Amino acid sequence: MKNNKVFVDLSCTLIHHGHIRLLKKASKFGKVIVGLTTDKEIKKHKGYIPELNFKFRKEILQSIKYVKKVIPCNYKVDNDYLKKNKFDIFIRGSDYKKEKFSIKTIIFARTKGISSSKIRKLIKNREY
Repeated sequence: MKNNKVFVDLSCTLIHHGHIRLLKKASKFGKVIVGLTTDKEIKKHKGYIPELNFKFRKEILQSIKYVKKVIPCNYKVDNDYLKKNKFDIFIRGSDYKKEKFSIKTIIFARTKGISSSKIRKLIKNREY
């Protein structure tokens, strides 16, 4: 099982402990390859430019011991992308549980109380 190519798709616009927990769980299934959403895709699908650009988000993710490799990906992952990269397992958060894929897919519950959107909102509403 440790030889599996485990794919995790992330945007990580503001990386937090929920991301780390997901990557840690994913690493138990094999070598983790993160599909990191490009800046252009984040702008297109989420409507904003990420606080950290792709290069810096990739650098942070590559420094995490659970991550073997980081590659660019679109916001929406499809079966063609999974087949092209020859992944064995696709791991993602529960906010995407309704989507079906041609490879084994494992869904983990989100970490309660945390998301990049929540962090962004807290920062915006903070008074100094």
